[in-house]
Amino acid sequence: MTSRETPTGWPVPERSALATVLGIPPLAAIALAFALTALGVFVDVLRIGTVGVVFSIAYVLGCVVAAGWVRRRNLFGPMVQPPLLAAVLIPVIVLLVGRPGPGLTETVLMIGAPLVNAFPTMAVATGLSLLIGLVRLIVQRTGPEDTLARLGRLGVRGEREEPVSARRDSGAARGAGRTSRSPRRS
Repeated sequence: MTSRETPTGWPVPERSALATVLGIPPLAAIALAFALTALGVFVDVLRIGTVGVVFSIAYVLGCVVAAGWVRRRNLFGPMVQPPLLAAVLIPVIVLLVGRPGPGLTETVLMIGAPLVNAFPTMAVATGLSLLIGLVRLIVQRTGPEDTLARLGRLGVRGEREEPVSARRDSGAARGAGRTSRSPRRS
């Protein structure tokens, strides 16, 4: 067992927030938050015409679970996804479910009001996702052996070479064994 593995055998870059739970791929984490957020927006827009409590709970829960369950090496996406989810899903679902007004102004207000109402929830979800991600980056640090193992999987030689001082002390003459590939002049 190497120093970067837990007794269960999960390497640090593959872990979730819990060391004994294998992390999910980044697309699965983003899809989880996407689905929960879409469900929350859909239920609230049908129920009250704007985003409310169901959206807030589903959105924050989806973003927090995604940041905690994703692989440690793929934390960036779930850390930055909360504002993007809100900015994309709320207008799309409101347009699909709502009844647009006769003019452009009514349509813009119909989309803008839920976005404005969702801002405090978006700020909380973004803050929690960033906090979880940063804590995981600090607590679940990877050492140089993880970097070397990752490079080895990419086909890069990760072995350390002998230091220059050790090569000079080997007793061999400088330049011994070197041959020139150009012909000698006579």
